Amino acid sequence: MKRALIKSAVVIVMITLFATLPAGSGGVGGVTGKPLRLILLWMPQAQFAGYYVALEKGIYRDYGLDVRIIRGGPDRDGVDYLERGEADVAILFLSGALLARNRDVPLVHLGQVVNRSNLMLVGWKDKGVTDNLALDGKRVSLWGGAFQADFMTFFAASGVRPQIIPQYYSVNLFLSKGVDACSVMYYNEYHTLFQAGVDENELTAMFMRDYGGGFPEDGIYCLAETLSARREEYAAFVAASLAGWQYAAANQEEALDIVMKYVQEANLPTNREHMRWMLEKILPTIIPGEESAWEYGRLSPEDYRRAVEILKQYELITAAPSYEALRGEG
Repeated sequence: MKRALIKSAVVIVMITLFATLPAGSGGVGGVTGKPLRLILLWMPQAQFAGYYVALEKGIYRDYGLDVRIIRGGPDRDGVDYLERGEADVAILFLSGALLARNRDVPLVHLGQVVNRSNLMLVGWKDKGVTDNLALDGKRVSLWGGAFQADFMTFFAASGVRPQIIPQYYSVNLFLSKGVDACSVMYYNEYHTLFQAGVDENELTAMFMRDYGGGFPEDGIYCLAETLSARREEYAAFVAASLAGWQYAAANQEEALDIVMKYVQEANLPTNREHMRWMLEKILPTIIPGEESAWEYGRLSPEDYRRAVEILKQYELITAAPSYEALRGEG
């Protein structure tokens, strides 16, 4: 039943995106052979399994697409790649996309992949972090930029004022107990702590989504100036990517084989068990269950407006497009 519902959702996404095509446009088979370049948020990992699966299993090809995947990372910014014309679509967090729109970058949202936040804070129990209230005055390392609104919402809701330390790209400072708490993603750094020898009972774990924060994360974006000429192609890309995620969910070990191929080609210091954790934990935030409050592949207007309100509240943005304008509909 669930797989049937997911397939129906993919069809609905296609219908919704094709609804605004100009008269006379062809179907998926009419997509041109021009390569479509996708830049990811980070290095190869299971966070992006659906895209790698769609490429390796020929799903993009079946949708009439020639897709090239560009790795992300600390040295590559997806928005910059779009602006320079070095990528056609990018995977971005909603908060990051809104920060870019606030800088007048004309991003358009094509589809939403990760609908439930995976952002967390973890603290050492032996350093007194037993709950959110205990963070007051503590040393907490945080990612900056688009993540700040989540954390500020969390601290305000908890009524605490920690000492903020920049975190950058690793949890090493937390592991050495140079800080009392740090930011992690549930599907990534949280498990890295366990692989480094930390016992889960040593930690206090707090999801931002449980404290009024937590925005939708990985979404598919393009520049507005390319939308009218490539709308049909972008619609096919979103549908094929969702089909790739559906295949990955149904064939997780095969999906891990594909992910590990890219991990090994990039010589990354990770392992299959970490990638397995990542895939298992991120899938429930992508593919809705029976009680989930979101639709597969779609950004809800309510989640969008809440994100805008919070980003404005903490003065991270001063303006934002309407939901319709962000989706290229107005």
